[in-house]
Amino acid sequence: MALSRKKKIIIAASAGIVLILIIVISIFASRKDEPEVTVVKVEVRPELRATVTASGEVRPVRFINLTSEVAGRIEEIYVNPGQLVTTGQELVRLDPTQLQSSQEAQAAGVQVAISDVQNARTQVMAAQNAVAQAQQALTVAEASVAQARQQVVSAQTNVDRAQVDVNTAARELKRTTELVESGVSSRAEYDAARDRYDQAQVALRTAKANLEAQKIAVQEAVARANQQRVAVRDARTGVQRAEASVAASEARANQQQALLRGQSSQRSKALQRSPLNGVVADIPAKVGQFAIANLSSTPLMTIADMSTINVEVNVDETEIATVEPGQPVKVKVDAMGERELEGVVMQKNPLAVGKSDTTGSGGISNRVNVQEAKEFKVVIELRNMPDDVRNALRPGMTATATITTKVVPNVIAVPLQAIVEKPATAQPAPTVQGSVPQPSPQGGKPKDIKGVYVLQGNKVKFVEVQTGITGESDIQITEGLQAGVEIVTGPSRVLKSLKDGATVKRQTRKPGANTNSNEGK
Repeated sequence: MALSRKKKIIIAASAGIVLILIIVISIFASRKDEPEVTVVKVEVRPELRATVTASGEVRPVRFINLTSEVAGRIEEIYVNPGQLVTTGQELVRLDPTQLQSSQEAQAAGVQVAISDVQNARTQVMAAQNAVAQAQQALTVAEASVAQARQQVVSAQTNVDRAQVDVNTAARELKRTTELVESGVSSRAEYDAARDRYDQAQVALRTAKANLEAQKIAVQEAVARANQQRVAVRDARTGVQRAEASVAASEARANQQQALLRGQSSQRSKALQRSPLNGVVADIPAKVGQFAIANLSSTPLMTIADMSTINVEVNVDETEIATVEPGQPVKVKVDAMGERELEGVVMQKNPLAVGKSDTTGSGGISNRVNVQEAKEFKVVIELRNMPDDVRNALRPGMTATATITTKVVPNVIAVPLQAIVEKPATAQPAPTVQGSVPQPSPQGGKPKDIKGVYVLQGNKVKFVEVQTGITGESDIQITEGLQAGVEIVTGPSRVLKSLKDGATVKRQTRKPGANTNSNEGK
């Protein structure tokens, strides 16, 4: 059945009313969904500082853990923790009774060794005298040999002379015999010639006997001289033995004296003195405690040289690349409140350690742990400290260091929370200047786009930016923004949900709101 004209008019009017209601509701809903945002104005900052903050503790450049070098009971401790000490100042005294006894016993041993040396030297002198006497006797024996040989020469001369006499007497006897046979000479002349011949024979035999006796005397003198030479050699051997005995005695004496010096040194170590100027950091020892030495020496106290004070901090591995020696540092020591101390980075340890490594042993571990965060030790030297600060600092105090790694003057910077990262797209969003970023080199995976939302009227536009150094709360913009534009900084829940071209409204400051907000900065 066809609808009447009246019904058609009613249906059309109802549809129009419903459409109007839908439009009105949509307008009110859209106005209600407009997010409120915080806006800041981009300005040129005089400078922006990139910093690295790390915590650590105060450490002296040099400190000594004083331990007991000798065994003994602690009788007295002359200083207290925190007290300033100077080089050579008495610190701890141990009972010296046992050490004194050992020193005295060793001194007696030295005296015995010195007496042995003197006795050995006396024996050397006696042996040298024996050599002199034997040498003198040898000289006499050699003179006797020479004299005996001279007498042999004389006896040989006598033999030769007697032989001439015999020959002469024999010729005379022969002539006399011929004369007697011829009747020229008498029998008496013959007898006289015969007697002279016989006497010459006797004299010859006597001379020969004397020559043999002299030869025997020479042999005896040579034998005596040889005996004296043996005696001289034996006497010299005795001198060598005596000198060797002296050397051995002197060596024993030197050994005993060295032991005595060692005992004296041990005795002196019963009184411990400060090896440096510094402050007593800790005294774990107590009066009456028995101190032991060697492998498990008893710790007596720790002395720190506070003339130059360092702060050692642990810098995270993600920030260590920006830290270099020579960079300025501001240091806050917990014990001094908000007072800042000046410092300079002196050393960056190239070896990483795990955050859970509390042993401080260092070295490279054989086990690779990729799940544990790593840190690097950085040494900071404190400078330009007043005397009251230097005297108040103690080893082990907790400190926080802020290292200035880079300073850029006249920089455009925005709050860190204003930076939004979006996945890379085929056509990146243009910057305010209209430049289009180039794709990543070598065809690699495109990097996420960093940008900010610029407020244009009541709508936002996503603009890609290039960033530089990061400060405590701001980040440098190297490309993409100019001074004077307004950007959205929050709230973060709204910033994360914004879309390019979305309509927003400025956040209305409520009564009593914090006047130090980022808006208008």
